[in-house]
Amino acid sequence: MPTSPPLPPGRAIDLPGRGRTFARIASGPPGAPTLLLLHGWTASADLNWFRCYEPLSRRFNVVAIDHRGHGRGIRSRRPFSLSDCADDAAALVREVGLSSVIPVGYSMGGPIAQLLWKRHPELVDGLVLCATSRNFGRSLPERAMFTSLLGLSGVARMTPKRVRSAAADRIFGRRIQQSPLAQWFAEELQRNDPSTVLQAGWSIGRFSSADWIGDVDVPTAVLVTVRDNVVATQRQVRLAQSIPDAEVIRVLGDHSVCVTDPGRFVPALLDGCTRVARRARLRVG
Repeated sequence: MPTSPPLPPGRAIDLPGRGRTFARIASGPPGAPTLLLLHGWTASADLNWFRCYEPLSRRFNVVAIDHRGHGRGIRSRRPFSLSDCADDAAALVREVGLSSVIPVGYSMGGPIAQLLWKRHPELVDGLVLCATSRNFGRSLPERAMFTSLLGLSGVARMTPKRVRSAAADRIFGRRIQQSPLAQWFAEELQRNDPSTVLQAGWSIGRFSSADWIGDVDVPTAVLVTVRDNVVATQRQVRLAQSIPDAEVIRVLGDHSVCVTDPGRFVPALLDGCTRVARRARLRVG
């Protein structure tokens, strides 16, 4: 059996008219606000957030969803779309009986969080956006890479192990392979549907919130990973500059810092979530 980290309770949840997903739910202090954790591309809720669950739940209620085709997320014949993921997240919020949340989006989870605010503003008290951007795939090499992913998704089921390994190396790097959690990490990656994951990459490359992100009207914090090898730091900074009164918190790490260096990432994440929750509470008051 692989060595797995301590994880909060999780369960499969049927979202009416959408499908069955999987969510982790951890209770925080009485009356605490709720964070909705939205993971990055090729990961799952557990892979992205396992370092963060326990420290976050000391101050907040925590809900974390597996997105479509990732982990134990919804399996559907519909082409992957980030908008569907945002609507799934909204359906989960309602299904577990919450009136509002603070979405916390990492990488691909950033666009999903932005779309959740745009499509379901009544559910969003604030935003915490980590290692993400308002658009992707703007340079010629990026466009070529993201465009190729849709074509590759049709043959992904023929080489699922190679697809998973290449995508994971791209996002998380190889350092995780030397850790005691390596076998657990590898088995978690095997839960992904390779074809859908590649479609997700193509969707990320087509995403842009540049035309409307300036309308965000809730407290926002942007965690900028200053050594990022996947989402350029300047893209992250431009995201923050586009959102009125967004707070910027710099994290000295690369795109995998949430997994490989929790000592740097978790305090910054707690800081960002606490600032947003405080401002959201004052806004309501």
